[in-house]
Amino acid sequence: MTGATRTLPLMEKHPVRAAWQALRRTVAGPDFPPARLPVQRWPRLARYARPAGLLAVVGLFAATLAWETDRRLPGVVAILFAALTVAPLLALPRRPLLAWRLTIVALLTCTFNAPPGQAWPWNPVLVLGSLLVLAVVAARVDRPVLVWVGLITMVPVLDLVRPSHRAGVVVLVVALLVLGDLVRGNRAGRRALAEQTELSEREKERRAVLEERTRIAREMHDVVAHHMSMIAVQAETAPYRLGDLPEPARAEFAAVAGSAREALTDMRRLLGVLRSETAGPETAPQPGLTDLPAMVEAARRAGLAVTLDSPAPAARTPTPVGLAAYRIVQEGLANAARHAAGAAVRVTVRPGPHALAVRVENTAGTGGPTVAERGAGHGLTGMRERALALGGTFAAGPVPGGGYTVVAELPYDTEGAGG
Repeated sequence: MTGATRTLPLMEKHPVRAAWQALRRTVAGPDFPPARLPVQRWPRLARYARPAGLLAVVGLFAATLAWETDRRLPGVVAILFAALTVAPLLALPRRPLLAWRLTIVALLTCTFNAPPGQAWPWNPVLVLGSLLVLAVVAARVDRPVLVWVGLITMVPVLDLVRPSHRAGVVVLVVALLVLGDLVRGNRAGRRALAEQTELSEREKERRAVLEERTRIAREMHDVVAHHMSMIAVQAETAPYRLGDLPEPARAEFAAVAGSAREALTDMRRLLGVLRSETAGPETAPQPGLTDLPAMVEAARRAGLAVTLDSPAPAARTPTPVGLAAYRIVQEGLANAARHAAGAAVRVTVRPGPHALAVRVENTAGTGGPTVAERGAGHGLTGMRERALALGGTFAAGPVPGGGYTVVAELPYDTEGAGG
């Protein structure tokens, strides 16, 4: 219960202290950060925003000065009142709270020699500018500060506006505050939604990488487990196949078999950690380069124009490299079918002295985008992870003419390549 009490917000624990802090922030605290201006959506117009704004402020200053001069105020006082009237507009884009403070000073000061029949003692520029400042501030400050902004704004309104007009002015001020708060809440909600969407996308990409690495680990287990099992069997049967062997040699073969069995046990234990709860054991043989012609033939039967360029020596590459090359070609053909319907695809697999080069390239498609193209697929992520897991390289991207190319180099040692 004590821990829950400590986590309560400040307003719930100490409302008086929270209200006092909000008042200090309102009157003399730091300002709120500037917001993006609507005109910044159009860069060509944004460059003229500042000069146009300064020109408008100069015009309002001149109009206010003429108004104050008609009140028969001394020249210095008229200039001071005109400056106080337009000063909040200059501070409003960058310092909204400062603009509101200057507005309150102007509302309390610029009240001399008002016309007798006027509902309030302020010039029209100050009235309209105050409403604009109040609306912008209401859309920028948080709710505790907004409450104090409304209460303090009511002081000159209730004190200096004629009684017959007070109700209408109060309703107008309250309406501006409420609308501004709704705008602020809507903006904060959209900003939070954008941040959550970005976080979800990053988490989705991270999960895709982890899932692909787990799948690669399972496949690598199946490949390595096969060879380790062969080592264990050969070591255990060697004394019977080779006839009379000295006892040290028999012990050596038994030790090799035991190490192979222990390695298999450790790999199965590790695979149990990596395998997801819904993934069952994979007992089917893993595909390799010898299965490429069958996969290409299946793609042709599905309507994809595929050309395979793979020399026969490529079939003797190490099993992990062959598996990775098969999966990369498989995903490349799937991407071409999804994103470039009707395109011609060429698959090239070339063994080198130290690496296997895999290339899948397609021309521009003749069909329109499919539904899958608009999805958030992770095929490139999987291909890249497979290449990097073997210490190789991977690259993918569009080519001139509208096609797309996937290139991977999967290294292997010379001895393994030849076996």
